[in-house]
Amino acid sequence: MMLIAALLLGVQTAPPPVVATDAPPPLAALPSLPPLPWKTAPAVTPDMGDFIADEVRAGRCTLPTGALRMEFAVLVRSDGGVRSVVPRAIACPNVEQYGAGLVTSFARNNLRLPAAGWYHADLTIAWSR
Repeated sequence: MMLIAALLLGVQTAPPPVVATDAPPPLAALPSLPPLPWKTAPAVTPDMGDFIADEVRAGRCTLPTGALRMEFAVLVRSDGGVRSVVPRAIACPNVEQYGAGLVTSFARNNLRLPAAGWYHADLTIAWSR
């Protein structure tokens, strides 16, 4: 009788919803994410800023001249591969995607084997007009 009652109780109570690990965290939570575990810190070169300068010159973005700091949420698989990179919006989608591509490239074969999950990364790229 107890077994039947326990089974009925289990049928009536639905399990809690599973939170999808693919869903990015709120971008306000970026600073609270663990930093991306680089083996070697990315080397941002001066010519990487040329793309940003070209986007501003073409009128596709309005960004302050100097150094642009971009932040990203990075979803890492258990094998160390990058599954997704979500940039914090800076009102310039082309530059946001450029930065996400750089993070993905820098991470290729350059992460200490982390636990799967979301991490925080940032890049600072200098550029001038």
